[in-house]
Amino acid sequence: MTWLITGGAGYIGAHIVRAMTEAGERTVVYDDLSTGLADRVPDGVPLVVGSTLDGERVASTLTGHQVTGVVHLAAKKQVAESLERPLHYYRENVEGLRVLLDAVTAARVPSFVLSSSAAVYGVPDVDLVTEETPCVPVSPYGETKLAGEWLVRAAGRAAGLSTACLRYFNVAGTARPDLADTGVSNLVPMVFERLTAHEPPRVFGDDYPTPDGTCVRDYVHVVDLAEAHVAAARALRSSPGRDLTLNIGRGEGVSVREMIQRVTALTGLGPAPVVTARRPGDPPRVVASADRAAAELGWKARLGVDDMITSAWDGWLLRHPGAGRG
Repeated sequence: MTWLITGGAGYIGAHIVRAMTEAGERTVVYDDLSTGLADRVPDGVPLVVGSTLDGERVASTLTGHQVTGVVHLAAKKQVAESLERPLHYYRENVEGLRVLLDAVTAARVPSFVLSSSAAVYGVPDVDLVTEETPCVPVSPYGETKLAGEWLVRAAGRAAGLSTACLRYFNVAGTARPDLADTGVSNLVPMVFERLTAHEPPRVFGDDYPTPDGTCVRDYVHVVDLAEAHVAAARALRSSPGRDLTLNIGRGEGVSVREMIQRVTALTGLGPAPVVTARRPGDPPRVVASADRAAAELGWKARLGVDDMITSAWDGWLLRHPGAGRG
């Protein structure tokens, strides 16, 4: 098979391309490079620069490379930005997916994997979130991910696609320093940025109904996440007609305060955090039950939080030489 990875030059996408290629799958990257980096694409893997909103370019890519499966990651993903620019998020995340699915069904591509998010659950009032937990997103970003799942399932039923919607929890870490997250919208790089500037990390609210008052999240290593995509792709190929919706997490909650403490301990940089106002759209606790992914894919996260922090720190130091000095 040949898998088209949309957003394959991004942080997560590059890891999925790497994992798929190492597993012996042929891959093609489709990315508009608005946030992705061309040098993340491995030698020998074709890169097509384009938007998923460009139906003609998508269609020519599918046929020109004889694509037989799609992993769709290309999307806007910042909750705060989605609150400020909801129309932009719906256009990029929902209309872009609709255009892509139109081309996929016309080309009779049999398998489709969607990058979804725990943001579809909103503010779940449960200790562990299962795939049956009601989806009540509280941001336009989460709404677009849920709408994307609806689109994928509907297109799958109508066209006979095998589909998988993978709901990512909080992704961190890197396989190699040069593939590290270059953004600072996620907690770990946000803390790195503050510490290496000799500024205290920020805690957005410490009055949540959690053990230490800060938000609790389920962090999953990007390497484990990428391996989940390989497992999902192979599950769809081996069993046509499947319709999977799966949480991709570790099933272990870590608070923001605890994560900051681990980062400072592992980096040796230690300004005490400061508490600021809550951010809109932040739920108190979101932790996955990953039992269904284990049952359906035989997949389970292997790497822990310290692995995420130390690998991400190596990536940060590669891009910021001297950042670890006091």
